[in-house]
Amino acid sequence: MTDTTIEQATAAASGAAATEQFRTKQRTEGIDVDTKRVDTLVTELLTGAHDIIRRHKVTYAEYDVLKSWLIQVGEDGEWPLFLDVWLEHVVEEVANENREGSKGTIEGPYYVPDSPSLPAEATLPMRDGEEGTPLLFQGQVTGVDGTPLAGAEVEIWHADSDGFYSQFAPDLPQWNLRGTVVADDTGHFWIHTVEPAPYQIPTDGSCGRLIAAAGWHAWRPAHLHLKVSTPGHQLITTQLYFQGGEHVGDDIASAVKPELILNPGPATNGNGREVTYDFVLDKA
Repeated sequence: MTDTTIEQATAAASGAAATEQFRTKQRTEGIDVDTKRVDTLVTELLTGAHDIIRRHKVTYAEYDVLKSWLIQVGEDGEWPLFLDVWLEHVVEEVANENREGSKGTIEGPYYVPDSPSLPAEATLPMRDGEEGTPLLFQGQVTGVDGTPLAGAEVEIWHADSDGFYSQFAPDLPQWNLRGTVVADDTGHFWIHTVEPAPYQIPTDGSCGRLIAAAGWHAWRPAHLHLKVSTPGHQLITTQLYFQGGEHVGDDIASAVKPELILNPGPATNGNGREVTYDFVLDKA
């Protein structure tokens, strides 16, 4: 990783990219709004804030700091980061509480749709001499009844060995370590990649200032992001972590679940590590 990449992978740059990606994928025009639902949710949110102010005797000085910080979050483009790190894991928990099959978790702010389509056995796009331990990630996609799901799409993306994501840091090829693998006729897939590194969420912007003020750490454990889908079944969005990895037990985004921890072993070809993980999709 060059000094330029490290210097320019700032909160402002990654925040702006995350905001634009969200705006591209999520259009809200034309969505019906239930006014009673809005009234209930917003009223309870405000009532909770009022209670905090009263219980903790919030001062005008603290209120003004909060107001200034909220304004700066928007100017930094960090609302996607803030919401995905501290709120999304609860939304995901509620959304999938009745789902059968594999466990899901948060999408996070660094997803980019339409990654290159790849065959059932494939190597993710990467630079020549991509650093990191080679990893073979393999498995099968089935329904909850055990039926193999031929042609299921296994969309995968992850950070590189320096903790940077393509399209959110400079000097990385557009689709580096991103791809959509199409499973074979028995639902199997074999993905050759490299192990990602743990990484800090950007700390030079508003979220970083909150973390410093609260005395928290800013680290996420190393993980693979995945979206697995096929017609007639519910899409699963998840992340897979590595047993013994740093911050698996204290992920700042609170997204780790026991079912999502991998335990890779030595690769059969002697090069790097490999792990098998099967996905079970619930019917739509």
